[in-house]
Amino acid sequence: MKNVLVVYYTQSGQLLDITKNITNELETSKDVNLNFYEIKLKDNFPFPWKKDEFYDAFPESFLQIPSDLTDLENPLLKKKYDLVIIAYQVWYLSPAIPINSFLKNKVAQNLLNDTPVITVIGCRNMWMMAQEKIKKLLINNKAKLVGNIVLVDRHINHISVITIVHWMFSGVKNRFLGIFPKPGVSDKDIADSIKFGDDILQALNNNSFIDLQEHLLLKEAVKIKPFLLTVDKRANIIFSKWANLIYKKGKAKDTNRQIWIKLFSFYLNFAIWVVAPIVFVLYLLTYPFLYNKIKEDKKYYSLTRLK
Repeated sequence: MKNVLVVYYTQSGQLLDITKNITNELETSKDVNLNFYEIKLKDNFPFPWKKDEFYDAFPESFLQIPSDLTDLENPLLKKKYDLVIIAYQVWYLSPAIPINSFLKNKVAQNLLNDTPVITVIGCRNMWMMAQEKIKKLLINNKAKLVGNIVLVDRHINHISVITIVHWMFSGVKNRFLGIFPKPGVSDKDIADSIKFGDDILQALNNNSFIDLQEHLLLKEAVKIKPFLLTVDKRANIIFSKWANLIYKKGKAKDTNRQIWIKLFSFYLNFAIWVVAPIVFVLYLLTYPFLYNKIKEDKKYYSLTRLK
């Protein structure tokens, strides 16, 4: 009997739907004992979000500052597993605070030590640098990253910005104004994610995950968009300056900090709607000269190793 644990945090429920589809083959196998563990924060974040709380989560999200957790004495965390699946969201180009807090806790080190791990990401579109940060956390916990599956909103960047904002602040996953597409990962992609289960189950039963990511990639577990990778890298540099500046201004709701949070919110919207289109044009102009580098990056970020 193989023991598998899914560790997850979700606000809307989308990520849990994704993970349940991916693990459907495991759940129905008589040879697998599958369990789910939901990360719980002492002070949870709201959903739907309030705008001020959404922006105020930025510094701690990006700087990967952990929050206090509860339910760490759960018996599920005391066992050793043949495989752990970690499902997470991306907040401000970093692993979401709940998953970051869990992976920085000693409980995670005991749980993941010398254990194969598959990461499952459900996000809008930019996840590459967040996954690099996850890789480092897993190395710190002496875990073995053997697979990565990413489901994203497939609509163009600015459309997905409009729809995700509507979803975050309303809590309703519907067509904004009746004309925009539904936000988040499409229902079809969520349903189709069941296709990854066979390869995971086979690797689990064979006690070998060496070629798992290659098999998952054949089923399009990861698709790299070079322009978004470029934006992700550059935005991380800029976010680092903003996050450190704001974090030094005090704790949440401090007046001085709130002034800088407001300035950051203006900057973020300006960057999305003005700077990003300019960067895209420059990217198209330089693409022929960066072709080989782009090809290498696409290969690297599709795999599970860390540079």
